[in-house]
Amino acid sequence: MDDDLPAGTRVGRVTLAVADLDRLADFYERVVGLELRERSDDRALLGAETGDPFLELRASDRPERGDDETGLFHVAFRVPDRTALGAAVERIERRWLLDGASDHLVSEALYFRDPEGNGIEVYRDRPRGEWPRTDDGGVEMDSLPLDTDALRADGDGAATVPDGTDVGHVHLEVSDVPAARDFYVGALGFGVRDEWVRDGAPEALFVAAGDYHHHVGLNTWYGCTEPATGLGLAVFELVLPDADALAAAEERLRAAGYDPERDDGGVTVADPDGIRLWLRPE
Repeated sequence: MDDDLPAGTRVGRVTLAVADLDRLADFYERVVGLELRERSDDRALLGAETGDPFLELRASDRPERGDDETGLFHVAFRVPDRTALGAAVERIERRWLLDGASDHLVSEALYFRDPEGNGIEVYRDRPRGEWPRTDDGGVEMDSLPLDTDALRADGDGAATVPDGTDVGHVHLEVSDVPAARDFYVGALGFGVRDEWVRDGAPEALFVAAGDYHHHVGLNTWYGCTEPATGLGLAVFELVLPDADALAAAEERLRAAGYDPERDDGGVTVADPDGIRLWLRPE
């Protein structure tokens, strides 16, 4: 049994349970710059102009997410270049509120929240040859100030994200980093790319398939302890290169004591905090 997720693994569609579908769909179009690809009374699919939609909004009567609930820290939309990131900062500042901007050494990122409080990152990767590497083969990341004036000057004023935009990673609020590591690394098969420790205890972990900086981030910064049951992240998708990779991941999960369920050509499984993942082949 292969112990690792293949390098071709990527994050696919992210599904959010939302209270006000009209308002959220309009926000992700006007502010984030996504294209509305499909719409019904209870669902909206958004993405770039072409390719698979990568954000699903589902109308839900779930209660509001509690302050102590685990779940989504942010969903990270990856744009292909700095020009697109400059256009994004223009849109956000003109139509909404930018919460922060950081240089992570491996990427440049913008941070804000949607009208229902879901965290959003829009970022572009630096060329992989520029990523700082650690002695053990991981990557070194940081959170340094990002010059948004210079970034804005590089934008082209586009109202929408370009083709090639996707979900680069999801970042989750979990109740316990070691337990999350046991699931995402020990059972699922991601590799550890970076770990942040404070006072001897892990507070954030960044994991990926292959040599990407991270496909999933995990943190305990806000001390969330309760399972994810409210509005917000409903499920996120991991796309594996083929059926053999899916079968190997399913076998690892079962061997570790999890109970993935076969579902529409893939498998669904919940992490230790009840956060749901759907794994499917490419």
